Amino acid sequence: MASGPESGKGFWKKLKRGLLMTHTEMFGRVEAAIADRAFLDEETLESLEEGLIAADLGVETSQELVESVRKEAKRFEGGDLSRLRDHLADRVAVLLLDAPQPPARPAGRLVTLLVGVNGVGKTTSAAKLAAWHQRHGDRVLLAAGDTFRAAATEQLELWADRLDIDVVKQKAGADPAAVVYDALQAGAARSADHVIVDTAGRLHNRQGLMAELAKIKRVIERTAAGWKKRTLLVLDATTGQNAISQAREFTRHVAVDGILLAKVDGTAKGGVTVAIARELRIPVMFLGVGEGAEDLVEFRPREFAEALVG
Repeated sequence: MASGPESGKGFWKKLKRGLLMTHTEMFGRVEAAIADRAFLDEETLESLEEGLIAADLGVETSQELVESVRKEAKRFEGGDLSRLRDHLADRVAVLLLDAPQPPARPAGRLVTLLVGVNGVGKTTSAAKLAAWHQRHGDRVLLAAGDTFRAAATEQLELWADRLDIDVVKQKAGADPAAVVYDALQAGAARSADHVIVDTAGRLHNRQGLMAELAKIKRVIERTAAGWKKRTLLVLDATTGQNAISQAREFTRHVAVDGILLAKVDGTAKGGVTVAIARELRIPVMFLGVGEGAEDLVEFRPREFAEALVG
């Protein structure tokens, strides 16, 4: 997935901007601790560990990274922060590459179902995902499957107008599965390459809402028999480690194919991406790195590691 309009400087600029708060939080303490020191002492290593934990990489991952630095402390004598950054980038990349990797964009027609709890940014993420696929040459159709929150449909329509993308909707309170059925029928009739389905926020312990989600998935299976299908769980990066707990509970009840981590730019907790990849063993596929329609980037482990540590 490295080719296309987001290769090169544009992608890198967005990613670095999205991770700026996290990077600043992580290395602010380290830079202060390492100043005027000829070697990495335990106080400096403790500051590094605090910075990594504050960036929400998780306690276990942070300790593992600090231990790797401790073992090679002589390499970083003289207060050379650039060597330390390179080392951490390499180690974080290794950890991420050991986790399940994002699959290549499937060939043929595609249906993407976005799921998650309330307030994580599913509707905005649906629009950003539509814009991403549109830039990659796909003809996209949006399905306003959140029929409980009238503002969700209005919000999706505003985004769609900006992007010149069609939205299939029904009145507030309509059966979301019926909206999805109509959208898939319209997608086939209009030769769409990709139908993206926004859904209402739901908790794993709300049986009625989970049954409704299961119904939506059955409609997709029946109506889009020849299409590729994927379910993306949208998580809010600003919630840090709580996003992992939330995802762990959600995925016990719903099979998901990947993670879309929203609001990475709005937090110093972007390191949670590493914890999500390692602990959930679900591919992180996209990162929301800004407020614009173009501010969604695919997840690339090596580039992420380099942007994370600067």
